[in-house]
Amino acid sequence: QVLLVESGGGLVQAGGSLRLSCLASGRTFTRYSMAWFRQAPGKEREFVAGISWLSSSTDYKDSVKGRFTISRSNAKNTVYLQMNSLKPEDTAIYYCAADSSPVARGDTTYDYWGQGTQVTVSS
Repeated sequence: QVLLVESGGGLVQAGGSLRLSCLASGRTFTRYSMAWFRQAPGKEREFVAGISWLSSSTDYKDSVKGRFTISRSNAKNTVYLQMNSLKPEDTAIYYCAADSSPVARGDTTYDYWGQGTQVTVSS
């Protein structure tokens, strides 16, 4: 069982930065792939970034490559999403997800989800 709690969301102007954090409980955090998804109003939830349990593999949605960076600290049971050069279209609720499977873009892969944190980017 893994409990995930996100933090770090907020309101930022276009071009600004935010860093999201996701704190995981459970002794097996190091064995889980982690990912960030987002859901904007009226849209489906979409994959943003993922990282393998040893940080040896990362994956990003094309539109965030070069702007967002996913990382993790297994010692702190935390995964991060550094978001730079934010755009209004990045506005969404951001969710942290975990699974013992390899990193994947499909949300059905992930068994554990956080409650989400709101990110709003003003133009």
